[in-house]
Amino acid sequence: MRLFHSPTSPYVRKVMVLLLETGQSADVTLIPASGNPVDPGSMPLMHNPLGKIPALELADGRALYDSRVICRYLDTRANAGLYQEGERLWDTLVLEATADGILDAAILMVYEEKIRPEDKRFAPWDDGQWTKIARALDTLQDRWMAHLESPALDMGQIAVACALSYLDFRHAPRDWRAGRETLAGWYAAFETRASMQATQPPA
Repeated sequence: MRLFHSPTSPYVRKVMVLLLETGQSADVTLIPASGNPVDPGSMPLMHNPLGKIPALELADGRALYDSRVICRYLDTRANAGLYQEGERLWDTLVLEATADGILDAAILMVYEEKIRPEDKRFAPWDDGQWTKIARALDTLQDRWMAHLESPALDMGQIAVACALSYLDFRHAPRDWRAGRETLAGWYAAFETRASMQATQPPA
């Protein structure tokens, strides 16, 4: 298999953490890819017409894309149980969707700063995206700590940890930890996992 990859993409990182946690890293060759909505650059357009990563090319030439699709495939391939059956599955999927929503908003903020000319930037846009993120973070702390603190590793936990790490990476001055000590404490413990340490984005 070939994974179209960037070390700064938090969606790619979700896949990389899963590969490490399930012992599948050796089965995947990493293919560098980069771009943005204005310039697709080296994005794998033949494998994902949306021009996004990660995209996973399977041995038979088929391509999977969207990190949630890829993670579900790789979990099934390894029979790893990161998407547990029964009622917990729905909680795991909601947590993963919440984490990806945080990332969607955080990346839009990055694009606003890096792509839009300074004289055309709209501060209320950034504030609106951060309001979404803050609301999701409050919900994680108020409603989801029991699931996050469960000893049974699942994809919801991995996705949330990758999202929080991305906030540190791109939006550290916003200080997502303020007033969320319980969530911050969980993340401090989770990020010590070998899979998280091995996939840290470059400084």
